[in-house]
Amino acid sequence: MDIRSTLAAQQYAATRPATAPKTGAEEAASGFGQLAGDFAQTLRQGEETAKAAMTGGADSHALVQALAQTELAVETAVTVRDKVVEAYQEILRMPV
Repeated sequence: MDIRSTLAAQQYAATRPATAPKTGAEEAASGFGQLAGDFAQTLRQGEETAKAAMTGGADSHALVQALAQTELAVETAVTVRDKVVEAYQEILRMPV
């Protein structure tokens, strides 16, 4: 066996996992998991800022900004939920 073909086979085997595409389920799960984590973190930050504002640890500007971010996050989550429900209902209406 030629040494060059052995080295080529080894290099191909080493790069194969990097070029293999992920399955759709893995990509979706990691993406949704990250989005859910970001959403929860935004809500936690808003709650912490609100608590700090009540005890005098944060100014009113920080409170208003945290509330605006929380409101935007909740509105986005509701919009995504509505789109998912709408798509599911559309699938149910399809003839079999």
